[in-house]
Amino acid sequence: MVRAFIAKPSPKWMVLLADLILIAFSCGLTLAFGNHHTYGDSFIYSPLARVLLEYLTYVVLAVSLGTSRYIIRLSVIEDTYRLVLLIVSASALLSVVSIISYFAFGFFYFSIWNIFIVGVMSFTLMLLMRLAIKYLYLQLSNVDKNKKRVIVLGSAINSFFFASALKSEFEGRFNPVALLSLSAGNISSTVNGIPVIKFDPDSIGEIFAYYRCDTLLFLSTQLEIMRSGTADVFLRNRIKLLMLNQVEEFDLDSKNPPALSSHIHDIRIEDLLGREPIQTDNHTIRNFICNQIVMITGAAGSIGSEIVRQVAAMGAKEIVLLDQAETPMHEMQLELEASFPGVRIHLFIGDITNRERVERAFQKYHPRYVFHAAAYKHVPMMERNPQEAVLTNVFGTKNVADLAVKYGVEKFVMISTDKAVNPTNIMGASKRIAEIYVQSLFYHLRNTSDEPSTRFITTRFGNVLGSNGSVIPLFRRQIEQGGPVTITHRDIIRYFMTIPEACSLVLEAGIMGDGGEIFVFDMGQPVKIWDLAERMISLSGLRVGTDIKIVETGLRPGEKLYEELLNEKEHTIGTHHKKIMIARVRTYSFADVVEHLGRLEKCLHSCNGSHDIVAEMKHMVPEFKSNNSIYQKIDSELSAEDGSENMTEIQVVNG
Repeated sequence: MVRAFIAKPSPKWMVLLADLILIAFSCGLTLAFGNHHTYGDSFIYSPLARVLLEYLTYVVLAVSLGTSRYIIRLSVIEDTYRLVLLIVSASALLSVVSIISYFAFGFFYFSIWNIFIVGVMSFTLMLLMRLAIKYLYLQLSNVDKNKKRVIVLGSAINSFFFASALKSEFEGRFNPVALLSLSAGNISSTVNGIPVIKFDPDSIGEIFAYYRCDTLLFLSTQLEIMRSGTADVFLRNRIKLLMLNQVEEFDLDSKNPPALSSHIHDIRIEDLLGREPIQTDNHTIRNFICNQIVMITGAAGSIGSEIVRQVAAMGAKEIVLLDQAETPMHEMQLELEASFPGVRIHLFIGDITNRERVERAFQKYHPRYVFHAAAYKHVPMMERNPQEAVLTNVFGTKNVADLAVKYGVEKFVMISTDKAVNPTNIMGASKRIAEIYVQSLFYHLRNTSDEPSTRFITTRFGNVLGSNGSVIPLFRRQIEQGGPVTITHRDIIRYFMTIPEACSLVLEAGIMGDGGEIFVFDMGQPVKIWDLAERMISLSGLRVGTDIKIVETGLRPGEKLYEELLNEKEHTIGTHHKKIMIARVRTYSFADVVEHLGRLEKCLHSCNGSHDIVAEMKHMVPEFKSNNSIYQKIDSELSAEDGSENMTEIQVVNG
């Protein structure tokens, strides 16, 4: 019976009935012991009639205002507010009736003193009932000794509600034993029986030891505090970090008590690397995408699939998904059918290197906008397979771009990479050549035709958190397997951005672009990968070097210590969005680009394939200098040549 009492809240009708009984008791006391006057022979003028009408007023208002809708054991302020509102409303209404009767008939129908007494007594009794139930529940629920002792970060009202809700949660997992205040002032208080202690980085280990716990709970709204370095203080002291996703998740207006424990999870490295969400002009993006036919190449990949989701959410009329990956495309279809049943989705299995197959998609659907995300992206793999890098990243892009022009696509947005800047590997150089082609194609069309042409726009950004093959999933698997965690170089750094924010910026850049621009994104501060590994090991509750070792394996072929978004000859122009800039880059003659691509295509079929391919790529992209690669010897060969033929730079700048 006791377990049944604390397992679920009392029915609303039972709480309402208790309230009405207490109000009836208050009214009855005033009837029994009050000084009443009778102003006529009719029953309506009798004291009993007046008390009944007074009680009926409270009944109607109590039902209307929903004084019983909240879970007593979880609500304090909101519940009290409703009670005050009930008493004030009823007293005001009864007083107005009495004042009207005084001016109309010469007497107060309801005694003002009686109205006051009933209000005060009713409020006091209902509030005491709620406090008694809450106290009884807390005493019974805290009998459970299996709850994990935790400290909750912060002493503000949200942290207090969080701790109180956890403390009163039946069969919950956590027992908050303290609130850890980040306030600079002196702390010496207790809130709802929970002591408030001051955050001291130098003694945080002793504080947790004193309270016999090793876990800190915090709200997602406090992530910025944790990202600023506070998290590292706890991790160094081997304190486990848990986070509640959203404050709104403990909704007090629900049929069942909120299961806070189910919404609390281990903090992830992605949480600590992230930033405050980047704001984009969703209204303008929606107007741009809504009711349009959009094609996304590489639609089953990390970036492509997120663009598909965002475009679907913006109300695209039809979305053409082009990818060669059968199983991921099937999974995308199931997801989209469940999440966006009103959007027409066309799955088109095909390889962008197969021009005839891609052309069928353009012929059939005639997209207005194309987002080109299909590419090979793994640096070491492309170093070993330069033919495939060139076929897909260069000539695959050329196929899609040429078809976009042929079929009158309005905008073509290409997804590029920071590895295209001063490339040191095949993958980065192939993406830079793709950038050069689409940009020179745009200027060629603009200069040779009076008709509106397809506007080609390029976006560059760095690594995205959680993408397929990225370092974070790799480290996570290595930690789960007991290590070691492998890092190519102790000093290697990378920029990171979440997949949704990167794709949002791609959409916004696509809207603002007039053609020919290469947009670069503000990626924030670079992250040292060694520090990233240490954090991930600590977040797993393990010790670096003791439980899990970090092993330095050496730079892989073509790998840089750091990535760039611009080379030394480029600089940027600001846009209306502070996170999006336009790179002022060298622009090449389209005729030269086509000539070099012709040579590059011949190299794909030459006997000395890889050598000739890379050599021609270096002719096209003079800043391409191989790093830690077998192709470094080609750099020496080219530097020894006199008058090696490179593409002609033309003076066209983005404005």
